[in-house]
Amino acid sequence: QVQLVESGGGLVQAGGSLRLSCAASGRTIGSYAMGWFRQAPGKEREFVAAIRWGGGSTYYADSVKGRFTISRDNAKNTVYLQMDSPKAEDKAVYYCAAANRAYPYGSQWYDSGRYNTWGQGTQVTVAS
Repeated sequence: QVQLVESGGGLVQAGGSLRLSCAASGRTIGSYAMGWFRQAPGKEREFVAAIRWGGGSTYYADSVKGRFTISRDNAKNTVYLQMDSPKAEDKAVYYCAAANRAYPYGSQWYDSGRYNTWGQGTQVTVAS
């Protein structure tokens, strides 16, 4: 199985920047794509961004377009989430997730059901 380890969370000032990392290890063969999700207290988990390992195509939630950037380093099996100009509403626990090539038919990039492996989460706090 694939193991995901996240890092880079912490306190960031509104208008500043922060970069999250997610390193994949173990049996990575068959991995198709990586995604970032977040969950704030009292709210449902929501999609943030996703990227394909092979082609590098990216997908973003409307709420973060133009501010966040997802990228990957295939050689390091690592995915990043660059957070620029964070807002108070960006405060949440951020989770990275992996999808294999056998993802559920009909699922979309923003659907948590597409992803079969999840990281432990990293807290992001935005201060004004």
